[in-house]
Amino acid sequence: MIHLIPGDPVRAALGPTAPAELVAARRASLGLDDPLLVQYGHYLRSLATGDLGTTLGSQLPVADVVGQRLPATLLLALLGFLLTVALAVPVGTLAGVLTRRGHGRRAELGFTTSSIVVATVPDFLLGVGLVYVFGVHLGWLPVAGNATPSAYVLPVVSLAVGPAAILARIVRVELVEVLDADYIRTARAKRLAPWKVYLGHALPNAMTSALTLGGLLLGSMVAGTVLVENVFAWPGLGSTIVSSILAKDYPLVQAIVLVYGVGVLVVNTVVDAVLAVLDPRSMIRED
Repeated sequence: MIHLIPGDPVRAALGPTAPAELVAARRASLGLDDPLLVQYGHYLRSLATGDLGTTLGSQLPVADVVGQRLPATLLLALLGFLLTVALAVPVGTLAGVLTRRGHGRRAELGFTTSSIVVATVPDFLLGVGLVYVFGVHLGWLPVAGNATPSAYVLPVVSLAVGPAAILARIVRVELVEVLDADYIRTARAKRLAPWKVYLGHALPNAMTSALTLGGLLLGSMVAGTVLVENVFAWPGLGSTIVSSILAKDYPLVQAIVLVYGVGVLVVNTVVDAVLAVLDPRSMIRED
């Protein structure tokens, strides 16, 4: 897809005044004149040895550029995920308690409607709104970079609010189902304190689906930081991939996409392993 973008990446890297002979020689040395399948084969051979190539513009090793930018993206995604869980679990639990079967029809309608509205707001659009209100209008928080702890607030919030609304809905639905289970009625019959019933018995058994979705959300957050990073000028992979696409820097774009893909696979694998430990019933076995 990156090869379909009009323009010459070598010309973009060398500048509009570079001689045509120099551009042609540079294209030949990079193998860009070869057929696309041949270029892909060369890329796979280099990848097998851990060589991600060099950037077309700065001529820096791609691995070094990714290594410098990756920590900022991972930190943003991790903080966003932690805030998502911190918001979704208590809100979903409270909504489940208030809307258990036969109770709180208005509360259920209000929660469902508001969570849908919040979940459908794009994170970058929410980020723009937060920048205007808290950065430009009120001047409380910085709106670019990650030099200070306060600079993390707006991007983390804009990244976490939408997924938190989705996860809270799952927690509520699962908790409502669990609260009708026989062991919950037994716990109530033992006159246990309500908080022990909800937190000690109901919530742990309602978290399997939420944990699965949470893992998917974490993987999507790693890849979903692209737009948020560009809104807040965050020095991570998201802003780097946008600039590299505009510059048609093939090796850097390919490496960042590869990192995102591997990240999603690793997160999903870890979630499956955690689910197997917490709930062995989630494992499919053949006798």
